[in-house]
This record gives sequence, structure tokens and C-alpha cells, in this order.
Amino acid sequence: MSIYGPYEDALNQILAGVEDRLREWNDHQLAMHRPKLYEHLIGRVKTPASMTEKCRRKGYPVTTAAALRQCRDAVGIRLVCNFISDINRCVALLEQADWCTVVQKKDYITNAKPNGYRSYHLILDVAAPYQDVDGRRPGRFYVEVQLRTIAMDSWASLEHEIKYKHHVADPERISKELKRCADQLASCDVQMQTIRQLVQEGETDE
Repeated sequence: MSIYGPYEDALNQILAGVEDRLREWNDHQLAMHRPKLYEHLIGRVKTPASMTEKCRRKGYPVTTAAALRQCRDAVGIRLVCNFISDINRCVALLEQADWCTVVQKKDYITNAKPNGYRSYHLILDVAAPYQDVDGRRPGRFYVEVQLRTIAMDSWASLEHEIKYKHHVADPERISKELKRCADQLASCDVQMQTIRQLVQEGETDE
């Protein structure tokens, strides 16, 4: 049986429900003639094999309870935004939402990882009309949301492809070049944000 036990269908339903809410938010912003919240959205339920491997790697028991409580990313959503300010808008909306509670935040944009990785991670506690692993109904399920700009997302995808899919002959040099590239992209994000703000201020002045 899957490590998710009888909860696998519920996880897929929860993923679909959260995705629908995020799309509704985006549509509402556009209907109000405001900038879109995000450029695109990617969601997934971590495969049972990947979750089993993670539990073992973390030293957790390979159980449904560990997969759904100690690990908090069985359901994951990535929002790829155009600007850093859009990430901030998304975070603010999630913090104010009545259908979830933000239980953890990790700001890797302000405080990038040593390798240059930048992203904003949230863990949501989402109420759902299903029994959870603790026997509660409505149940509580965790959803991880990662928010990145297009530049951050491109860098993360390429870094993963370079370092984890191929043998790297000179890992130290590759790491330094990747870090330099990440810093340059971060600078570009800040510049683009500044340009957007100048354009918006110009529209206001008119």
C-alpha cells in the first residue's frame, strides 16, 4: 500500500481545491484591472516513492503519520511570479485567508541559501472535509507553497539539471559560477521591480 494509506485521494482533492482558490484570486485581480498575482502555477502530490525516500533520509518512520505530519510537503504548489512585489501580494493574501493558516515561513529571497537559491516558502494548514490522519473531520492537511520570480525559477531548474542530473567534473567552479549567476539574476529582479514602480508612479501622476 502507498505510504499515504487511505489519504491519497484526499491529498489530490486538496491540491485541486487550493489551486482553484489561487486561480480565483488571480482572475479577481485581473477583473479589478490590477496586475496578475502570478504568471503560472505548478502543483503536485509528492509520489509515494519520493515521500518514502524522504522519510528514510530524514530518519522518520516510514508511516502515513510521518508522511503527513512530520513531512509537510506531500501537497506542493509553486507560484511563479513576474515581480518580487507579486510574491509579497500572494503572501499577504495567504496570511489573510480564512481557509488556511500559515504555520511556517522561510524567506530565502531576503536570506538566500549559500548556493544562491532564492524562493519564499510557506507551509499552510488547510481545513478540508475529509478525515485526517489524526481522526479529525473536517481534517487538517499541510500544503507547501513556494513562490519565485521567473528568474529565480529558471535558476533553480537549471541548477538542479546541472548538479543533480549529470556528473560534474569541477564542482567547486560550477558552484561559484552558479552563485554568481544567482546574484546577477537577483540584481535583475530588483531592477525590474524598480522599473515597474517607476511606470506605476508615472501612471498615477497622469
